Amino acid sequence: MLSQILSCGYSYHSQRFQTGHNDVMRAYLFRLQTEGYCQAMVNGAMTRIETGDLLLYQPGDIYDLRVDEHTNKLGQTLISSGDYYIICKGEWLEAWWRKSKKPQKVRIAAYEKLLILWRQIILEKRRIEDENKELSDYLLRALCLHIDRAVTETRTLHGSSFLASRMKSFIEEHAILPFKIEDVAAHVGLSVSRAVHLFKECFGKTMIQYALEIRLSTSIERMNYSSMTLEQIAETSGFGSYTYFHRVFREKYGISPKEFRLQQARGVGGTDADRSGHNE
Repeated sequence: MLSQILSCGYSYHSQRFQTGHNDVMRAYLFRLQTEGYCQAMVNGAMTRIETGDLLLYQPGDIYDLRVDEHTNKLGQTLISSGDYYIICKGEWLEAWWRKSKKPQKVRIAAYEKLLILWRQIILEKRRIEDENKELSDYLLRALCLHIDRAVTETRTLHGSSFLASRMKSFIEEHAILPFKIEDVAAHVGLSVSRAVHLFKECFGKTMIQYALEIRLSTSIERMNYSSMTLEQIAETSGFGSYTYFHRVFREKYGISPKEFRLQQARGVGGTDADRSGHNE
């Protein structure tokens, strides 16, 4: 009872984009918003989709996605939307879907483990298909089970954990943009000192450290999955300048962004940058 991955990948839009109007899904579609905003059809209505929102569609559902100008929580107007997606089908998926009611949209408080699996599925999909059907099937099943867990954990968060998760989501949403610690604290209604302490207590790192991790991870995604220049990647990943990006990247991973990209192009794997960039 195998499942089949029809398509998967990482998508980033910096210009207006729209799918076919009211497309009817013929397979299952999972889509995780990782940065920026867009709008999508959710339960019959166009809905604003933000960083951390997971969309789950089954065959027969209406799918309509639109990327347009938006104003973020810092008052900036821009076009920016990044997501991971997977389109799949199979008997196992049908049985998994029937086991529990699936929300068409749910905000995932912490989705790093999902991204690790998602990235691995993308890499396996790039290989010769006949060689990896069984592994891809197992990875897809693992992704589905982690989705179940993430949905359950998100619904049970409360109190300080919930506030910390909201701060984490805010940083994930604005990491590639200039923001202040005061913005994060105000978002959850806490003083700066309380917000700083709570975040460090829950996640073992400062807000700035976490934002930098996201910026580095974003830059690696774009080096791997886009044809953007390194200067464009530096700017759109939140570093502002290539000089600063180069310095931070080398300090973290021991090689320059250019060297990393050349290694990836040659198919050289196992660098610290590759491993660290794909783990939050």
